[in-house]
Amino acid sequence: MSTMAADYEKTDIGTIQIAPEVIEVIAGLATVEVDGVAGMSGGLAGGIAELLGRKNLSKGVKVEVGQREAAVDVSIIVEYGNPIPEVASEIQRNVKRSIEMMTGLSVVEVNVHIHDVYFKTAEKPEEEDTSIRVK
Repeated sequence: MSTMAADYEKTDIGTIQIAPEVIEVIAGLATVEVDGVAGMSGGLAGGIAELLGRKNLSKGVKVEVGQREAAVDVSIIVEYGNPIPEVASEIQRNVKRSIEMMTGLSVVEVNVHIHDVYFKTAEKPEEEDTSIRVK
């Protein structure tokens, strides 16, 4: 799905335009709020941005925006042990609600793509250093 700039909305005192990147960030934040989402699954560009120290809030999100409607695709990594259909349904509800509330756009579809499963590993407690250091 491609990202397209929305047409301007004209008001009595000017115009309003919401950039597609804003909708991507809203969708990304609404997605990671859902229990069972371990993270977003983005492409190479998102990984490079994170390596450079920038948090990419739209990682794993693609939107198509018209004048009054939006369609969203999110790609996620789900935490092992969570029912995937329930997590995906909650993502759809949360993304739709967040975008419609914040932008006034009608969300016509939210497609959820599961790209991986995250397994939590039991962390080994660090052993205490009992050796005596002499200067």
